[in-house]
Order: sequence, then structure tokens, then C-alpha cells
Amino acid sequence: MIQKQFMEKQNTLKKRNIPQKIWRFYYEGFKGQAKWSRQVWLIILIKLFIMFAVLKVFFFPNFLKSKYSNDQERSDYVIEQLTNPKK
Repeated sequence: MIQKQFMEKQNTLKKRNIPQKIWRFYYEGFKGQAKWSRQVWLIILIKLFIMFAVLKVFFFPNFLKSKYSNDQERSDYVIEQLTNPKK
């Protein structure tokens, strides 16, 4: 009985520590990298930020918001485009 309670407590503690284990895994992995590999990761992160944040603003304007004034009109337009086949 006591051993069963102990095992249940251990399982709940293991489940609680999952985010902490994930964080520690990545932290230790990046800490052990060479200097050049950290610089490569920094370049990758900067490129991702540019691709998703900056380019979205300039190349992908909010078409529905600029063309329709309320949510009902926007949803009607989307449903019409999805259900009516193009000729």
C-alpha cells in the first residue's frame, strides 16, 4: 500500500517536471555548442523573424479587413469562395 502511494507520487512529480526537463535539455545542448554553431543559430533565428514578422506586414496585407467592414461580410465572402466552384 505504501509502495503504491509512493509510486503514484513519483509519477505525478515526473509529469510536473516535463517542461523543466525539456528546458534543461535544450539549455544544456546549446551551452555545449561551439561558438560558430551558436552564431549560425542566431543567423537562423534572425532570418525566421524577418520571414514571418517583417515580410508578412509588407507582402501579405489583410485582404478581408480592407475589403469588408464587419465579420459577417467577411465570413460570407469566405464561405462563397469555398463552396462555389470557379468557372
